Amino acid sequence: MLLKYKTVFYITKYFIAFVWLANGMFCKILNFVPRHEQIVKTIMQIQNARTITFIIGCLEVLMVLWVLSNIKSKWSAIVQITIVLTMNVIEQILTPNLLLWGKLNFVFAVAFSVLIYIQEFYIKPKCQC
Repeated sequence: MLLKYKTVFYITKYFIAFVWLANGMFCKILNFVPRHEQIVKTIMQIQNARTITFIIGCLEVLMVLWVLSNIKSKWSAIVQITIVLTMNVIEQILTPNLLLWGKLNFVFAVAFSVLIYIQEFYIKPKCQC
Protein backbone atom coordinates (compact mmCIF):
# COMPACT_ATOMS: atom_id res chain seq x y z
CA MET A 1 0.00 0.00 0.00
CA LEU A 2 2.89 2.35 0.79
CA LEU A 3 4.26 1.92 -2.74
CA LYS A 4 0.88 2.82 -4.22
CA TYR A 5 0.69 6.11 -2.28
CA LYS A 6 4.29 6.93 -3.13
CA THR A 7 3.66 6.36 -6.84
CA VAL A 8 0.52 8.50 -6.81
CA PHE A 9 2.36 11.18 -4.84
CA TYR A 10 5.16 11.45 -7.41
CA ILE A 11 2.81 11.33 -10.40
CA THR A 12 0.72 14.18 -8.98
CA LYS A 13 3.82 16.13 -7.90
CA TYR A 14 5.29 16.03 -11.41
CA PHE A 15 1.91 16.78 -12.99
CA ILE A 16 1.52 19.88 -10.79
CA ALA A 17 5.06 21.00 -11.64
CA PHE A 18 4.35 20.41 -15.35
CA VAL A 19 1.23 22.61 -15.24
CA TRP A 20 3.26 25.48 -13.72
CA LEU A 21 6.07 24.92 -16.25
CA ALA A 22 3.74 24.82 -19.25
CA ASN A 23 1.91 27.97 -18.19
CA GLY A 24 5.04 29.84 -17.17
CA MET A 25 7.58 28.84 -19.79
CA PHE A 26 5.51 28.16 -22.89
CA CYS A 27 2.46 30.38 -22.43
CA LYS A 28 4.13 33.42 -20.88
CA ILE A 29 7.94 33.48 -21.25
CA LEU A 30 8.02 32.10 -24.81
CA ASN A 31 4.66 33.78 -25.56
CA PHE A 32 3.19 30.76 -27.38
CA VAL A 33 -0.23 31.82 -26.06
CA PRO A 34 -0.57 35.60 -26.58
CA ARG A 35 -3.96 35.51 -24.84
CA HIS A 36 -2.09 35.48 -21.51
CA GLU A 37 -0.47 38.80 -22.33
CA GLN A 38 -3.86 40.21 -23.34
CA ILE A 39 -5.31 39.12 -19.99
CA VAL A 40 -2.48 40.89 -18.13
CA LYS A 41 -2.92 43.97 -20.33
CA THR A 42 -6.66 44.14 -19.62
CA ILE A 43 -6.43 43.47 -15.88
CA MET A 44 -3.56 45.89 -15.28
CA GLN A 45 -4.89 48.44 -17.81
CA ILE A 46 -1.52 49.00 -19.46
CA GLN A 47 -0.50 49.20 -23.11
CA ASN A 48 2.58 46.96 -23.07
CA ALA A 49 2.10 43.95 -20.81
CA ARG A 50 4.95 41.87 -22.24
CA THR A 51 7.42 42.58 -19.41
CA ILE A 52 4.91 41.84 -16.66
CA THR A 53 3.72 38.70 -18.44
CA PHE A 54 7.36 37.58 -18.75
CA ILE A 55 7.95 38.20 -15.01
CA ILE A 56 4.80 36.24 -14.12
CA GLY A 57 6.10 33.40 -16.30
CA CYS A 58 9.45 33.48 -14.50
CA LEU A 59 7.66 33.32 -11.15
CA GLU A 60 5.68 30.32 -12.39
CA VAL A 61 8.93 28.59 -13.38
CA LEU A 62 10.26 29.33 -9.89
CA MET A 63 7.09 27.67 -8.56
CA VAL A 64 8.13 24.54 -10.46
CA LEU A 65 11.42 24.52 -8.58
CA TRP A 66 9.63 25.05 -5.25
CA VAL A 67 7.19 22.21 -5.96
CA LEU A 68 10.00 19.83 -6.93
CA SER A 69 12.27 20.82 -4.03
CA ASN A 70 9.86 19.79 -1.24
CA ILE A 71 11.11 22.80 0.75
CA LYS A 72 8.28 24.03 2.99
CA SER A 73 5.89 21.95 0.88
CA LYS A 74 2.82 22.76 2.97
CA TRP A 75 3.47 26.48 2.43
CA SER A 76 4.04 25.78 -1.24
CA ALA A 77 0.65 24.07 -1.49
CA ILE A 78 -1.11 26.91 0.34
CA VAL A 79 0.56 29.54 -1.86
CA GLN A 80 -0.28 27.62 -5.05
CA ILE A 81 -3.93 27.21 -4.10
CA THR A 82 -4.20 30.87 -3.12
CA ILE A 83 -2.59 32.08 -6.34
CA VAL A 84 -4.62 29.82 -8.62
CA LEU A 85 -7.97 30.65 -7.04
CA THR A 86 -7.26 34.38 -6.68
CA MET A 87 -6.00 34.68 -10.24
CA ASN A 88 -9.02 32.83 -11.60
CA VAL A 89 -11.53 34.90 -9.64
CA ILE A 90 -9.91 38.10 -10.96
CA GLU A 91 -9.90 36.73 -14.52
CA GLN A 92 -13.53 35.60 -14.27
CA ILE A 93 -14.56 39.10 -13.17
CA LEU A 94 -12.36 41.25 -15.44
CA THR A 95 -11.58 39.16 -18.53
CA PRO A 96 -14.12 36.33 -18.94
CA ASN A 97 -14.11 36.76 -22.73
CA LEU A 98 -10.35 36.03 -22.90
CA LEU A 99 -10.44 32.74 -20.99
CA LEU A 100 -9.87 29.56 -22.98
CA TRP A 101 -12.85 27.73 -21.46
CA GLY A 102 -14.84 30.74 -20.25
CA LYS A 103 -16.63 30.04 -16.99
CA LEU A 104 -15.29 26.47 -17.01
CA ASN A 105 -11.83 27.89 -16.34
CA PHE A 106 -12.83 28.31 -12.71
CA VAL A 107 -13.91 24.65 -12.52
CA PHE A 108 -10.45 23.60 -13.75
CA ALA A 109 -8.82 25.99 -11.25
CA VAL A 110 -10.80 24.47 -8.38
CA ALA A 111 -9.98 20.94 -9.58
CA PHE A 112 -6.26 21.80 -9.80
CA SER A 113 -6.39 23.35 -6.32
CA VAL A 114 -8.11 20.26 -4.92
CA LEU A 115 -5.40 18.09 -6.53
CA ILE A 116 -2.68 20.19 -4.88
CA TYR A 117 -4.47 19.93 -1.53
CA ILE A 118 -4.98 16.15 -1.77
CA GLN A 119 -1.40 15.58 -2.91
CA GLU A 120 0.12 17.57 -0.03
CA PHE A 121 -2.26 16.97 2.86
CA TYR A 122 -3.66 13.51 2.14
CA ILE A 123 -1.35 11.46 -0.10
CA LYS A 124 2.02 12.75 1.14
CA PRO A 125 1.50 11.84 4.83
CA LYS A 126 0.37 8.32 3.86
CA CYS A 127 3.44 7.63 1.74
CA GLN A 128 5.81 9.36 4.19
CA CYS A 129 7.50 11.11 1.28
